Amino acid sequence: MSGLLFEGADWNFLTLQRIHDACEKVAHKELGLDTYPNQIEVITAEQMLDAYSSVGMPLFYKHWSFGKHFAYHEASYRKGLMGLAYEIVINSSPCISYLMEENTATMQTLVIAHAAFGHNHFFKNNYLFKQWTDANGILDYLDFARGYIAQCEERFGRLAVEHTLDAAHALMSHGVDRYPGKKKLDFREEEKRAGKRRLYEEEQFNDLWRTVPTGKVKTNAVLNVERRRALLGLPQENLLYFLEKTAPRLAPWQRELLRIVRHIAQYFYPQGQTKVMNEGTATYVHYRIMNRLHQDGRLTDGNFLEFLQSHTNVVFQPEFDDPRYSGFNPYALGFAMMQDIERIVKDPTAEDREWFPDIAGTGDEMAVLRDVWANYRDESFISQFLSPSLIRQLRLFHLHDDPAERAGILVDAIHDERGYRRIRRELSRQYDVGYIDPNIEVVDVDLAGDRRLMLRHTVVKGAQLNETDTKRVLQHLADLWSYDVQLTEVDAATDKVLKEFVLNPRIQPAAA
Repeated sequence: MSGLLFEGADWNFLTLQRIHDACEKVAHKELGLDTYPNQIEVITAEQMLDAYSSVGMPLFYKHWSFGKHFAYHEASYRKGLMGLAYEIVINSSPCISYLMEENTATMQTLVIAHAAFGHNHFFKNNYLFKQWTDANGILDYLDFARGYIAQCEERFGRLAVEHTLDAAHALMSHGVDRYPGKKKLDFREEEKRAGKRRLYEEEQFNDLWRTVPTGKVKTNAVLNVERRRALLGLPQENLLYFLEKTAPRLAPWQRELLRIVRHIAQYFYPQGQTKVMNEGTATYVHYRIMNRLHQDGRLTDGNFLEFLQSHTNVVFQPEFDDPRYSGFNPYALGFAMMQDIERIVKDPTAEDREWFPDIAGTGDEMAVLRDVWANYRDESFISQFLSPSLIRQLRLFHLHDDPAERAGILVDAIHDERGYRRIRRELSRQYDVGYIDPNIEVVDVDLAGDRRLMLRHTVVKGAQLNETDTKRVLQHLADLWSYDVQLTEVDAATDKVLKEFVLNPRIQPAAA
């Protein structure tokens, strides 16, 4: 029997099994990857378009926006204005990889190596996915969500459910917890800790402290504000959570819908912070696996050349003046950085040893890469591992344009040590969700007056919200809250109020 996995472009399901087993051997034994079990499904172009419309999930509830996306992508695909992804991969256990049936055998090998092992390993091991996602439970939860929303449509009407989902989707990007929550409360342990605190306070008690002046006494108004904010858990950045728990006029089924959308938003939260790393990992893994299969005689030269052409297209980075340019290609930047780390580990220069003393020359590139893949996100990855060598290779520099400081554009970071650090810092900041996502919090509720919900947007470096979009989103928020909503934009540096928005609910609440 030939050592080749396949010949030509044709494949069948036995071929896919051979391909998977060959990729698995390289991934686990040579690269040391740790993956979820794989589930590989072959789908048609129309099914791929359908997966596009429902953010790639195999089980999802119905909503008009998904149909809109399907119609748009289908029309573009039929007209030849866009292509389709070779695959879609789901962060679940088992890890589900969708393969296009139109792919050649070479492309199926590439996709399995890329998705079923590269993305799979990253999903299972990166700390953000460990903190925020439940790979074992997501599919069951989506099945529950789809059934529950269908029941709500039958019981309360499609339009009522649709309006609630519209509002929840509009607030989805502000429906996530950005920091790990507290551990579950252990009541027995809490009782022990409370007892220890009381004992400590008794041991430290001295009656002389009773005679010491305590300073300015807070007024009843200040105490009432503090109590109200503490009771409502303010400030609160997770708007969907706040509405789910606090909105005065929502029905129980509406609160459950907000909870569903909030959980799904939280599930996707790590993916937005790891796009460069995730795609860089998968691209590096498929490149290593495909090269090993070719070296071992499992792929023909013709098949390998087909792979190289597709790989080159994937990591192509248009120049800044190219009409196709739309920023950094995450595949290109991620793959370049993974290869650069391999170079630093195996064949470092004196410059590499100065910049990366902990990894330069250690020799085991996979141990270093597995550690990087597990413990970083895009922002920290770039700020720690973008090397001067790669900055020169990519010909990066930084332009500073601030009319408040001077007229014209200033080149303020060139290829010297100070410039390398500035370029690395500024590039990493473009992937920092704390810097690029607006910081909006619920800060108070006027419970004694008109029950107005008050939000604050802390403006960083003058980046205010788009007025039209802000009013549209606040309208959805006001409809869920059922009373007026006020958003105040405040400059982070000066605490100066820049702008205020006030929206009324479209359906006014009945008089109390």
